[in-house]
Amino acid sequence: MKVPFARIAYLLVFLSAASYAFVALHGPKGVPALLERQRQIRQIEQQNADLAKEIERKRAHIKRLENSPAEQELEIRDRLKLIRPGEKVFITGEPDKR
Repeated sequence: MKVPFARIAYLLVFLSAASYAFVALHGPKGVPALLERQRQIRQIEQQNADLAKEIERKRAHIKRLENSPAEQELEIRDRLKLIRPGEKVFITGEPDKR
């Protein structure tokens, strides 16, 4: 029983292609690298979404400051730690341990 030469040649070509595909897919640029890149992309997209929310929140705060003198005064007093004459300030919390 002789196997035709063409059949053996096709089998060798198929086995070499399959082994090359296996090595290429499991190598450093194969499927594991692709999965890692997809994980990084999802993480960066989440960071972008969080930053977009933060930007929108700050824009709304700026808009409130532009339209409300009372809001401006509160912001200035809070940042510069200013008080009006006659006001009393109560500091709560643990004192610094130095």
